[in-house]
Amino acid sequence: MQNPLRLLTCLAPLQGFEATARHLSFTLAAAELCLTQSAISRQVQTLEEQLGVALFVRGHRRLTLTPAGEALLTSVQEVFRTLTRTVETIRVGQRRPVTLSTTIGIAALWLVPRLSRFLAEHPEIDVRISANNRLVDIEREGIDLALRYVMADPPPPDSHLLFGEDIFPVASAEVLGDLAWRPPSGEDIARLTLLNYDDSTPEPWLDWSPWLKKLGFADVKPKAVLHFNHYDQLIAAAVAGQGVALGRSVLLAAHLADGRLLPMASPYRHISQRAYFLVAASGEPRPEVRLLSDWLQGQARASVA
Repeated sequence: MQNPLRLLTCLAPLQGFEATARHLSFTLAAAELCLTQSAISRQVQTLEEQLGVALFVRGHRRLTLTPAGEALLTSVQEVFRTLTRTVETIRVGQRRPVTLSTTIGIAALWLVPRLSRFLAEHPEIDVRISANNRLVDIEREGIDLALRYVMADPPPPDSHLLFGEDIFPVASAEVLGDLAWRPPSGEDIARLTLLNYDDSTPEPWLDWSPWLKKLGFADVKPKAVLHFNHYDQLIAAAVAGQGVALGRSVLLAAHLADGRLLPMASPYRHISQRAYFLVAASGEPRPEVRLLSDWLQGQARASVA
């Protein structure tokens, strides 16, 4: 009797199918796997030919899974999860790292400057930082812990609140001048370069438009606007004296403490409705995961204090 697995000549069609089934989109699957849309479509078509059954119902600008496709997706995702864990274990030997997912900005401004302290206390634990601005699936992608910036009400299930944040204008001393102790006027705004965060963030107060409106300067045109899609790069520009940024209190605590940045004497601070939470993968955590989780919560309490 022929082994059915011989029909599956390589792993690529299964990867293309899984990504397409998860997004129900050839376009999004192609973007995730760094392939063209036609390549993903061919992979799925090849898999359907090998299995002799349709996996998708192709409608007008819409994909749906057939019953066979739903059954295959469940099995493929289970196999991929097992394979990911096994490969990771083999790759690092017995020292399986603790994988922590977070955004690029949080990693650069809050996590990385503190991480050497954890490694000094626990040199036997390997830590892998997965910095990405997309919301990852921690179960599917083998993530142990995720540090997320999300709505505080309601909080994520089975999560630990780390800290909230205030948002307010900041800049170097050279850029601010006497705006470090007096509120800005319309003339002040007109001579400033504003550093704007463009990353489709769900927090509108990280954009300058609501601020200018709140302060009564909606019709004032700044000298220039520089746009960034990574928050750590925006803050680096502010430290370099290139303009005024909207600062996030906890992330910039060190910058404010040592004078690299100063708060503008704005009459308004925005208290964000979002906060930073630590989320863990389901199941009983490994001892090293629990150690890193406890340490992060301790660092958060120290940051707030």
